[in-house]
Amino acid sequence: MAIIETEATLHEAHRDNHTHRDVNGGWLRPAVFGAMDGLVSNLALMTGVAGGSVAHQTIVITGLAGLAAGAFSMAAGEYTSVASQRELVQAELDVERRELRKHPKDEEKELAALYASRGVEPDLAREVARQLSKDPEQALEIHAREELGIDPGDLPSPTVAAVSSFGAFALGALLPVLPYLLGATALWPAVLLALAGLFACGAVVAKVTARSWWFSGLRQLALGGAAAGVTYVLGALFGTAVG
Repeated sequence: MAIIETEATLHEAHRDNHTHRDVNGGWLRPAVFGAMDGLVSNLALMTGVAGGSVAHQTIVITGLAGLAAGAFSMAAGEYTSVASQRELVQAELDVERRELRKHPKDEEKELAALYASRGVEPDLAREVARQLSKDPEQALEIHAREELGIDPGDLPSPTVAAVSSFGAFALGALLPVLPYLLGATALWPAVLLALAGLFACGAVVAKVTARSWWFSGLRQLALGGAAAGVTYVLGALFGTAVG
């Protein structure tokens, strides 16, 4: 009885610790990319304009315009790219579906050969392939996983990608503008808030990906700070040249 309880406890522990996160990138990739891009691009845009010694109202308008343009551009780009990828996958699934309908025995042999190549005994591989091939939709799913590396029932959504990207970019791009909207007239509060946001985003991403939070945060801080510094210098040089 004690052995059964121990096995049950181990089984429950394995089950509780063996769940996986969504790695297909339906919302995580566009959200993370959107937030980072919004922060870095709008901060760099605003510091570049500020380097030209313009009025703070011009910097605010620039930041708000960058937020709106970037958010819509990111959403449109994500929707188009994910929709195109989904359509390509669907086309390949249609090809596989036709092959399963026209040449079921060949596809069954192909599946058996695949299992055999992975160490399953040939007779067992053929029997497994035969049983799995009885249901056409199940056979399609297995062939898609094995040959295309995709799950037909878990394809990324273009709408989810677009909405995630739009919201994340807008939120990230808002941070550098926020101090100005709250009454600031100097650039440094916007830079400090944006850099803090970059570090926080990097740390949050590390929690999702199991990377070191401080390394990921410092990496994003360094990249964003470098982009802002370079554009500020360029803005100052161009402002001097134009002036």
